[in-house]
Parts: sequence; structure tokens; C-alpha cells
Amino acid sequence: MKSIMLAAAALALSAGAALAADPIEGTWKTQPDDGAYAFVKIAPCGANFCGDIVKTFKGGAEFKSPNIGKQIVINMAPKGGGKYEGKVWRPANNKIYMGKITVQGNAMALAGCVAGGLFCKSQDWQRVQ
Repeated sequence: MKSIMLAAAALALSAGAALAADPIEGTWKTQPDDGAYAFVKIAPCGANFCGDIVKTFKGGAEFKSPNIGKQIVINMAPKGGGKYEGKVWRPANNKIYMGKITVQGNAMALAGCVAGGLFCKSQDWQRVQ
């Protein structure tokens, strides 16, 4: 009886670990770009992760950008070790780039790249939630 209870407890703990959120999930504050920044909510989209703009700020105050609701992190596939690869959209020039993300705790390094990753522009994002 004791071994059945231990097995059930172990199963419950392993199921809880499987349901734990991925490190990339949550709401992130972007680095300012052309004087504006945003809050981006990243969540699962199929087997990968996508992020939508949920709030925008300019001049230190919230404003209603036409970019609210648009996807900025696109189909980021987990690669292990807090690394992800997919695409990113830059609202300032309305272009989509090959994207790379590295998450370490509450900090994210995001890069948008061209020419097969030879030239990249990066931003540092901070977790809000």
C-alpha cells in the first residue's frame, strides 16, 4: 500500500513538472525602438511559441498603437538551454527577420537577422510577468 502511494505521489509530481510553463512564456517589455516600447505576451502556438503586442508606450505613457494585437514573435521553436529560433517582426520598418532568442531568468536577448544570420540587430527584453 505504501509503495502504491509513493508511486502515485511521484506520478503527480512528474505531471506537475510537465505542466510547468516554459521559460519564454509570459509578458515581456521590449527595448525602445523609435522612441516606443511594448509589452509582448508570449505563449504556446502549437509546438512552438508566439508573442503578441498587448500594450504600447511612447514618451513614458501608454498609448493605443495600431500594432496592438499584432504578432511580433513568430513560431519560435525551442532548441534547448533557453534558446529559441523562429522569426521576429520589427514594427518600425514592417519587416520580418530570422529570429533568435536566449532566455536567462527574467532577461531575454532577442536578435533579428538577415543573410543567414550573418548580420543581426539585437534587443534586450525584461520580464514583466
